[in-house]
Amino acid sequence: MSRTWYYRLLFSYFPIFFLTMTVLIFIAFVFINDISREETRKADRISSSYLVDSLDRTIRDIELSVTEAVQSEQSYKYYFNSQNQVGKETVYSIAQSLRELTNSNPWIQSIYLYDKKNESVLTSSGSKDVDSFSDKAWIDRIESGSLNSGWQPVREYDAGVNQRTPIRVLTVDKDMPLPFGSDGALVINIKMSSIEQSIDSMVNGQLSFMSILDRDGQVVYDAHSDREGAVEGQELNTLSLERLSWTISSGIKEGNLYSWVSVVSYVWVIIAVVTVICAIVYIIYITRRNYKPIQIIMNRIEAHQIRVLEQSGSRTDEMKLIDGVLENLINHMMDSDKKSRENVLLQRSKLFNDLLNGENLDHAVERLKDLSPLTGVDHSSCFAVVVGEINRYEKGFQERFTRGEQNTLKFALMNVLQELSRNAGMQCWTEWVSSDQIAILFLSTDGNPDMTEQIRLVAEECRSWVEQNLRISLSFGIGPIAEGMKAIRESYVAAENVMHRRLLRDGDVALAGYGETQQQLLDTYTYLQMIADFVKRFRMSSSQWRDQLEEIFAAFERDKLPDDEIHSLIQAMLQMLSREVAVMSEQLQEKLSEENINKWLMLMKEAETLEGIKDILFDDLTDLFRTYVSVTETKSYKAMVNEMKNYIEEQFANPDLSLKHLSDRFQITGKHASYLFKTEFNMKFVDFLTELRMKETERLLRSTDLSLQDIALKVGYANGITLGRVFKRVEGITPGDYRRMKREPHDPES
Repeated sequence: MSRTWYYRLLFSYFPIFFLTMTVLIFIAFVFINDISREETRKADRISSSYLVDSLDRTIRDIELSVTEAVQSEQSYKYYFNSQNQVGKETVYSIAQSLRELTNSNPWIQSIYLYDKKNESVLTSSGSKDVDSFSDKAWIDRIESGSLNSGWQPVREYDAGVNQRTPIRVLTVDKDMPLPFGSDGALVINIKMSSIEQSIDSMVNGQLSFMSILDRDGQVVYDAHSDREGAVEGQELNTLSLERLSWTISSGIKEGNLYSWVSVVSYVWVIIAVVTVICAIVYIIYITRRNYKPIQIIMNRIEAHQIRVLEQSGSRTDEMKLIDGVLENLINHMMDSDKKSRENVLLQRSKLFNDLLNGENLDHAVERLKDLSPLTGVDHSSCFAVVVGEINRYEKGFQERFTRGEQNTLKFALMNVLQELSRNAGMQCWTEWVSSDQIAILFLSTDGNPDMTEQIRLVAEECRSWVEQNLRISLSFGIGPIAEGMKAIRESYVAAENVMHRRLLRDGDVALAGYGETQQQLLDTYTYLQMIADFVKRFRMSSSQWRDQLEEIFAAFERDKLPDDEIHSLIQAMLQMLSREVAVMSEQLQEKLSEENINKWLMLMKEAETLEGIKDILFDDLTDLFRTYVSVTETKSYKAMVNEMKNYIEEQFANPDLSLKHLSDRFQITGKHASYLFKTEFNMKFVDFLTELRMKETERLLRSTDLSLQDIALKVGYANGITLGRVFKRVEGITPGDYRRMKREPHDPES
């Protein structure tokens, strides 16, 4: 057989392989580019930072050394402090000092002193008049005060007769005498040529460039500007030299950022080619190796299909051959699945559910004869449905037994019911309809009038035997006799309704003897009225709440409510009681908290009878009633409200008066205080307090000349602005307008 599949598999790898390799090579170059760029930027920033620090340090040292030398020489102070013309010796001494300072650093072009009083300039060469001095224009700018402090921008400096052309310098001037004098100035000039030489010595003009801009964005100097293309390249870093207000831009010249790639390009190409060749060899090898199991499978398939191949006389495509084998396998699986769906157990379970739900009953008799364990069934047969339930299923059954033990016990229970039914001369069919409920279909072919009693005895015997031997508690609901299969649903619904009324059942085996095939609608309005009446009597501390609660429970029993509706109504009653009573005190809030109410409800759900629920509820409510009566008796309602009102009228000027203040003063919650005040006076506490303060404000505005701020402090506000806003909102006009309109005549001297 030609290895078609092998070649398909092999060539299917190559496109994605070449695409992947191309993408990886591209990503590698991009990655190397980013790394190169970032590393170049870092290196450039380090060198530029070093240059900036070097310039800043040198200029700072020059400035400090000159000012320290000038400040330490007494002759400089004498020169500016002398009232008369200084002597030649002093002038010579200062000139000699300036000459030494100028020669101390090659960057210094010149240093001179300007004396405002004598309008003279003292340089290293001697004293001159300002008018004949070559740098008179700069002295004029010093006199005019137009210069900022610190180092000035680069300027042209005329050095005198010895210098034909002006030179570029950086200048700083210091008021003399140091440090805060006003009699003259010390001017220091630094040669830009020295700075430029220093920059050129630290910048490789063949690889990088550097450009210096002043505070106005003008170019001060470009490194190696004498060469062509000095600033052509990519800017990488920008630094600031704050002392000189310079911005220094640096970067790599064009063609140098990737020049290193050309050095190693051939090495990368050779490595890439070798890698691709190795990968191709490996793909061929691994494909051949992985194809061997497929080849073995194909040989086995061919061994079974050899006759077909010989008759066809041609080679069958591998994929078609595999597809044919898989198709046959799928067909066998579908046939097997079809037979599984036709399993007798599944059909029996479906028939049982159809009978309980009253569905698909057209051929029910034939299906019963074929699938059910019942015999002698015809259209006139009588049936009865019993629903059994495991009591306390979650806590009493699931927690005690494992999953396997639960299934075993359920199977045992089915066998017990069938055995007891046979002993009583009846036929039954049992199926679990839910995890905790089992349905039993009893059959009577002779119309036995005692069938219901016999079923009850079987249920009683089963409950007793299972409880004694298996330690499982059961309860049963017995539906009425159903004549014909169409009535089985009504018997099942009646039995289920009995199970839903566990609280009203008389024992664990109950009969559906009162037409419970339909669920009655709950008269919600009537019960809510009864609950509201109960809450009202409880809140009014009337002992008649017990009689009302008895009436509610009597209605539960009279209307035969299901268990879930009884629990829902009790929960609604407790929540309504909590809303009405809990606000009275923190103790009542704790007793009627959501957590405690849920505990009461859980205890009542565990009760097995309605009487048990009533006992639990009466005990809890009696304890709650004692607490409620104690709270209401110790805090007289009327007296407390009146005392609270009098206290507010006396303390309304207290800025700290609030619901929190009242709750601390009268030992009640703030919410209860607000509730009592609103109930008694039909007015909020805040509105009452504002009314008292506004009345007092009106009186003070009419009868006194106090300022609005003083009135605010007297009526309980922190400032006049707040009082003005409240007064405007309540009265509709500002306090000033009210005083002008309503103030009574007032004599300040009276």
